[in-house]
Amino acid sequence: MYLRAIGIWILLAILAVLNGTFRNSFLTPRLGELRGHVISTIVLCLVILAVTMLSVRWIRPGDALGASLIGLLWVAMTLSFEFVAGHFLFGNSWESLLADYRLWQGRLWILVPVVTYMAPVLAHRLRMA
Repeated sequence: MYLRAIGIWILLAILAVLNGTFRNSFLTPRLGELRGHVISTIVLCLVILAVTMLSVRWIRPGDALGASLIGLLWVAMTLSFEFVAGHFLFGNSWESLLADYRLWQGRLWILVPVVTYMAPVLAHRLRMA
């Protein structure tokens, strides 16, 4: 179960990087930084939900607890990747990485880890029931 979940997370990470590339090269120059961020965040959340819905039977979490543990694993991996790779590989400052979590400034990125956690739980309930 966990190896399959990690495989799906790797796919999600690749899709997230592609989403960020699309945001930076297409959305932000045309719509501005804040609108590009909001649209990119919503698109990524929808991608996470769709991929999880399509893969939950293959992952086979077993029960709601297993689905919840997969969600926690994915969030831990996501935040680790976001901050470690975001800073050291992609060269983003710690300030810019943390800025994406400022809801009071219209930043919605907090939705990504929330949806990442909830997607396996929701998919398990809908697809495995």
